[in-house]
Amino acid sequence: MKVETTKLDGVVIVTPARHGDNRGFFSETFSTNAMGQAGLPSKFVQDNLSRSANKGTVRGLHCQAPPHAQAKLVRCLRGAILDVAVDVRHGSPTYGDWVAVELSDDNGSALLVPEGYLHGFITLTDDVDVFYKCSDHYAPETEMSVRFDDPDIGIEWGMPSDQTTLSGKDAEAGSLSAFATPFGLDGGPRTS
Repeated sequence: MKVETTKLDGVVIVTPARHGDNRGFFSETFSTNAMGQAGLPSKFVQDNLSRSANKGTVRGLHCQAPPHAQAKLVRCLRGAILDVAVDVRHGSPTYGDWVAVELSDDNGSALLVPEGYLHGFITLTDDVDVFYKCSDHYAPETEMSVRFDDPDIGIEWGMPSDQTTLSGKDAEAGSLSAFATPFGLDGGPRTS
């Protein structure tokens, strides 16, 4: 397993080895042992699968507030996405900064998004399946979101906003400047 750091603390790219032959390949996509040896969190309690039919579908930017904050391990099983994490930890020197990583069925990589970060993605192809592990169960009463095209964040999605498809809820998301972060610097609950 290859682990690459990003400019954001704790946000890493995880690429498992692929062992191929004339039949295709085999890859161990998740192992608590390998994650633990790499010093990465490995306690996940829920797996999710989303399917998007069209290129330009945006999902995000989302998080869940403590006590149900979620770390996510995100992988694209079919097609390709630009996967994004935004730091929203109170007091972080990188607050509001973001990283974007292309995840695809070809590269087999996953993005680990810790608690304390917003998460979202845009589909780069039609017919996309995204699979992700979560460290806590879905708790709709703790959901929070920020608009994907907030100019204060300035994410480069690779296509104009008017060519994207959003859910009604994502279209109504607020700005980062109006976001009252519930996260402390460690990704846990904010205490001040």
